[in-house]
Amino acid sequence: MSENPLAPPRLRFPTDASELVDRIWPASATRTDDGDLAIGGVTATDLVRQYGTPLYVVDERDVQSRAVRVRNAFTEAFEGIGTRAHVYYAGKAFLTTQVVAWMAEADLRVDVCTGGELAVALAAGIDPAMLGFHGNDKSDAEIARAVEVGVGTIVLDSHEEVQRVARAAADAGVVQRVRIRINSGVHASTHEYLATAREDQKFGIPLTEAVAAAEAVRAESSLVFVGLHSHIGSQIFDESGFREAARRLMDVHATLVETGPVPELNLGGGWGIDYTEADSAFAPEDVADALAAIIAEACAERDIPVPKVAVEPGRYIVGPAGITLYRVGTIKPVTLETGDDAGHATRTYVSVDGGMSDNARPALYGADYTARLARTSESPAVLTRVVGKHCESGDIVVNDEYLPGDVQRGDLLAVAATGAYCWALSSNYNHVGRPPVVAVADGAARILVRGESIDDLLARDTGVVPVPHAGTGH
Repeated sequence: MSENPLAPPRLRFPTDASELVDRIWPASATRTDDGDLAIGGVTATDLVRQYGTPLYVVDERDVQSRAVRVRNAFTEAFEGIGTRAHVYYAGKAFLTTQVVAWMAEADLRVDVCTGGELAVALAAGIDPAMLGFHGNDKSDAEIARAVEVGVGTIVLDSHEEVQRVARAAADAGVVQRVRIRINSGVHASTHEYLATAREDQKFGIPLTEAVAAAEAVRAESSLVFVGLHSHIGSQIFDESGFREAARRLMDVHATLVETGPVPELNLGGGWGIDYTEADSAFAPEDVADALAAIIAEACAERDIPVPKVAVEPGRYIVGPAGITLYRVGTIKPVTLETGDDAGHATRTYVSVDGGMSDNARPALYGADYTARLARTSESPAVLTRVVGKHCESGDIVVNDEYLPGDVQRGDLLAVAATGAYCWALSSNYNHVGRPPVVAVADGAARILVRGESIDDLLARDTGVVPVPHAGTGH
């Protein structure tokens, strides 16, 4: 077999369609002597036997080590320029009480952006002072709750939030630390829906209005201005955007230092990860060193103190540590015209028992993923499209992948790098229950989030009528 003309240029034809590329799969991913995929010392076969499919699996040690690696990288880089760095885990990527506990154990702070995420973090027992609260449309109840429990920093996303947070803090009799989220105008090289600093979108205060917003904060006795905040987007591989955003923020930061203290600067997150072999992710050490150099240079040029710096990675910490396991169902070869000398080529559609309800990213962003059978095979590779069971033609799990040609109904299939934004974006579309999430480590597995049953799906439907059992005569 050879490359299929229907395959995109980025997709390499594999010499081994069972190979696990280290930078894409969890750190503990391996093959047993029998060829079974194993994560954290537990085989896919055993996991599915116990928990069923679809199933999210998280390599606990990989998450923990990634958190520590980021913390160490930024600590070292910013101590080198005479200041401190705080790492906030961006909880929107994947948040459970146990994940919060892992972050706290790694000495990371946690960023939340809704009342629900705040509740999860508090339920984990984390010190509220270690939390940051984001959101472009925080409700009065969310703001009041954040102030009441003592959230460390609230990020103001609009001018009106200055007065709203000030009022809530005054009512509670406290002084609330706040940052101001700035729309830097940096056009990050990523999908339009993942770029969060472009001028025509919902997040932040324009760069030109930053000084006025900071002065408004300083005028409120119930608020203390901590500094500026920037987040230019997600899944970014071009570091020039991070550099430019830091430079633009430092210009405003320097102006504000002239009229009062600005102890911190939050540079956000958004570093990409490797979903496929075509991707090329940053090392956190490289990001930390580059940002530290920019901040040090900017402060030296302006003769101002180097601020404390905060960053907010999420995807980098949990994304590569997760996989999703599916059961293969219908297999459907489709022959298509290629419009070249080859004339025709075949793409094999491989259906699985999940789809856009457990991974919405391909439908939302056209996201690409890597897939492997949980077993090994020496069968020549064929071009496949892994699709879900939902009633949408856009229900695609992996758009283009080479899988062994002997893929068959009943096989287990694993999709890599699903630790971030898959469970978080999951839904009950077509009344499909959301899958469980299992953590694996040291040869053992445990549930982080239980899966949803049919009873769970019906529990909130107030019109449910009991279904008579067979043989009742009704």
